[in-house]
Amino acid sequence: MRGDDRDDPFGDIFDEIERMMNEMTGAGTVGDGSGFTSETHVDIYEEDDQVRLVADLPGVEKDAIELKCDGKTLTISAASPHREYDERIRLPARVDEHSASASFNNGVLEVTVDKVGDSAAIDVE
Repeated sequence: MRGDDRDDPFGDIFDEIERMMNEMTGAGTVGDGSGFTSETHVDIYEEDDQVRLVADLPGVEKDAIELKCDGKTLTISAASPHREYDERIRLPARVDEHSASASFNNGVLEVTVDKVGDSAAIDVE
């Protein structure tokens, strides 16, 4: 076996580092060449009676954000000079879309919605 035929024990680590760097810089992604990827960073917190979402929307103006909720999915649409955001997020629990409240500060969107109670049991007679 020649030395260059052996598996590099660090090859997988370096490949993963390269993949993560490409993801952060947008290299190798389809887009407008601005260096932004198409994924939005969203954290979802399920609390006792609420679901809270925190999304990073850097460079977006408050007036450019559109939110829609159908009780199961939250849709975030927004645009900045560098990219467009269009994310559909499946919620971890059914929510009352009419209870939603949202705030936007320094590029961070926070949406809070109340959970809907469990489904009602139906008695069979």
